Amino acid sequence: MKLCRFGAAGHEKPGLLDGNGALRDLSGVFNDIDAALLSPDGLARLAAVDVAMLPLVSGEPRLGVPYTGISKFICIGLNYSDHAAEAGMAVPSEPIIFLKANSAISGPNDPILQPRHSTKLDWEVELGVVIGSRASYVSEGEALDHVAGYCVINDVSERGFQMQSSQWDKGKGCDTFGPIGPWLVTRDEVADPQDLDMWLDVNGTRMQSGNTRTMIFGVRSLVSYCSRYMTLLPGDIIATGTPPGVGMGIKPEPVWLKPGDVVELGIAGLGHQRQQVSL
Repeated sequence: MKLCRFGAAGHEKPGLLDGNGALRDLSGVFNDIDAALLSPDGLARLAAVDVAMLPLVSGEPRLGVPYTGISKFICIGLNYSDHAAEAGMAVPSEPIIFLKANSAISGPNDPILQPRHSTKLDWEVELGVVIGSRASYVSEGEALDHVAGYCVINDVSERGFQMQSSQWDKGKGCDTFGPIGPWLVTRDEVADPQDLDMWLDVNGTRMQSGNTRTMIFGVRSLVSYCSRYMTLLPGDIIATGTPPGVGMGIKPEPVWLKPGDVVELGIAGLGHQRQQVSL
């Protein structure tokens, strides 16, 4: 299933895409797509819905974050060796974990707001892993059993803020720095999360091209690893790192986003996002 939420910010309705890619309104069946609905039982209830009986949604409504109830927005740094190289950093021996503020979360096509005093605004296309059931000290073999599905994430970053200390959170957690969506694609529709093409364009120019197969630590490993240090709850999301091609790594001079720039990004089977930078 491809689950989504549509409508004005703060007033989104639950929806899904039918087999033809048309948007259907789920609000007559479920009040919302929340963390509880991402559990195995909840997903079974969703799968039992007669999609053909759901109302079609006309036009092109705004898409919001595809579900609610995110208690933790966990991010993994330097998880592609070629991205570590372009950043001038060593390949990590263990996953690097940091958190984005939940107030950074925004819809997939909402504007990126450049913070005051920002001079080094950057982009990062990433695979998001959505947790569906409580996970604590799970093995790699069990890890995917706790995954509800996958999303596209843009890990927007302000490198000047990020590099001011050893803690990256300040440069990662500003408002609108966490676009998620357009859909939550349930795990049954993703045959192999380690074989997904990903891309990102800025103003129509391809900046990032990659595939999740080149992750240093794969999805199974990351879910298991994170669950050793914090209990993962339904709705929690893990951003799994970015391939090379970020603005910071461009030679001979870095390229930074500025107001008016348009960022488009996507992952095979998971949809695409489009954001314009604004003050």
